[in-house]
Amino acid sequence: MSTSIELVALDRMLDPLAEILSPEVARGIVGMRADPYLQARVDELASKANEGQLTEEERHEYEDYVDAIDFIGIFQAKARTVLERTMND
Repeated sequence: MSTSIELVALDRMLDPLAEILSPEVARGIVGMRADPYLQARVDELASKANEGQLTEEERHEYEDYVDAIDFIGIFQAKARTVLERTMND
C-alpha cells in the first residue's frame, strides 16, 4: 500500500467509521500499541531492511506490517479528531 494515493483513499474510507466512534472507543484506539514481541519483530525487520538484508519472505512480512501501521496510524488520527471534537463541544 503506502503510496500517497492509497493512503488518501484509506483516510477517506475511514471517515464514516470515525463518525460513529464513541469517546471511549476513540481513547482505546489512540492508546493502541504493539505488544513487545511484535514491536521487536518489526524493529528487527526494519533494521534488516535498512541494511538491505531482508529475504523475500521477510520483505513481504515487513511490507504487511508497514501497511498495518499505516492503517492504524490513520485510524488513530481519526480517533484523535473525535476526542478533540468531544472536548470542544
